[in-house]
Amino acid sequence: MYLALKHLHLTTVALSFALFVLRGLWMLADSPQLRRRWVRIAPHVIDTALLASALWLTAILHQYPFAHGWLTAKVLGLVVYIILGSIALKRGSSKPVRAAAWVAALAVFGYIVSVALTRSPAGFLGW
Repeated sequence: MYLALKHLHLTTVALSFALFVLRGLWMLADSPQLRRRWVRIAPHVIDTALLASALWLTAILHQYPFAHGWLTAKVLGLVVYIILGSIALKRGSSKPVRAAAWVAALAVFGYIVSVALTRSPAGFLGW
């Protein structure tokens, strides 16, 4: 069960990130693809599966945010990533603001992955 759940989690991470990158590129290009129905719905479906798998893994492994520093760092990084992603794809006041938020969100995503791989709150910042 654990391996299937971990695989689901990693798959949804990859899908969520790939779609975020694609939507960011479309935003930069002012592409009408951003207005397609599947582009508006798919991120919610993928991110719901991602969150559900994360919560399930947390329960199975008995490793909880605010009890384990690296998980706390991941959760806080996720909050920053969501805020930056929202600015990048929806709420940014101009294209330069949205582009900067998109690049910053990509960097935060890299940090979150590095925290997951190292199981250290410092992630790649500690190398």
